[in-house]
Amino acid sequence: MFSVTTDKTEEKDFLDIRDFLHRAVIHRASDIHVKVRSRIMARIHGLLLPFSDFALDEKLARQIVYSTMREDQIRRFEENLELDYSYEASGIGRFRANACIQQGTVAASFRHVPSSIPTIEELHLPAICARLAHLPRGLILVCGPTGCGKSTTIAALIDYINSTHSCRIVTIEDPIEFIYEERKAMIIQREVYRDTKAFPSALRETLRQDPNVIVVGEMRDLETMALALTAAETGHLVIATLHSQGASQNIDRIIDVFPPGQQEQIRYQMSNTIQAVITQLLLRTAKGDARLPAVEVMMATHSIRNLIRESKTHQIKSVMQTSSRSGMQTMDQALAELVATGDVSLEEALTMSEIPEDMRNYLERFRAPKAVTRASAKPHRS
Repeated sequence: MFSVTTDKTEEKDFLDIRDFLHRAVIHRASDIHVKVRSRIMARIHGLLLPFSDFALDEKLARQIVYSTMREDQIRRFEENLELDYSYEASGIGRFRANACIQQGTVAASFRHVPSSIPTIEELHLPAICARLAHLPRGLILVCGPTGCGKSTTIAALIDYINSTHSCRIVTIEDPIEFIYEERKAMIIQREVYRDTKAFPSALRETLRQDPNVIVVGEMRDLETMALALTAAETGHLVIATLHSQGASQNIDRIIDVFPPGQQEQIRYQMSNTIQAVITQLLLRTAKGDARLPAVEVMMATHSIRNLIRESKTHQIKSVMQTSSRSGMQTMDQALAELVATGDVSLEEALTMSEIPEDMRNYLERFRAPKAVTRASAKPHRS
């Protein structure tokens, strides 16, 4: 347990959140959580652990959270009762924050954003991801539940493009997380509510700003999705996130957002523009000292495009299962490989498996005497 100087809440009239954030970085915590009538908690390698020996009262929790906000952010938070924002603690690092009201009191979560952007190799993403970064146009979806590492994966892709291509990259984020150091690329980073009012308006203007690559932090609504498809169709490489799991589910989710009368057109657009769907989960390593991604990859081959166009997305998984030469793999195949190499326990993988029996069958095929361990990979966050 991590302790502080006192375990009596009433003796504390001020706490500096930076002290806790600094310790979070030292202990490689991905998140810090603040809540009234609860101790400050930290998530370390997937486990939620106490970071203080005392519970916060309402005054102290509000003071901690408000100390990380600008005045305009406090006003917006009090008006909307929730807020996504970024916080930079000098000498410590950057954090993506979310504040909300629960049971009438302030609560917040702070996620550490590493100052150095991990590479595709350090994150142990499939090699096909580097090839995706060379694509001149089309739509790449990076998908998965909250906290599965989508932002870090996108940052690795953008940093790779930045290192290899002379181009113009525009990101639209809520909030801005990683800060890129320009190398070969010119990078424009816009934060919703600070630099623009909304994703759709920012995306519409971006098309007039001579971009080569457009990053959409989240496709939340019909208008954003429509504009992203149009951007991909008109010669831009668009990288965007969705929170759903599985290639076919993510494709269907975009199509189903549109009115029935438009869905055939959107399905045709999607079949022409989609380049890849990357879906990932984070798992604790067998040693319990880090987390590794299990990554499902769908590449838009001719067969996949036909299935989308013909409204047969339910057959996509079958194509993925037999298309490893094209760089594809299902989530169960990815999980089985992590177990076969000894990086992740069977028990951990089974909790994430879509069809456990399929995963066990893949595991038998992956088992080999010369398995290469990947347990030394850098932890994957954000």
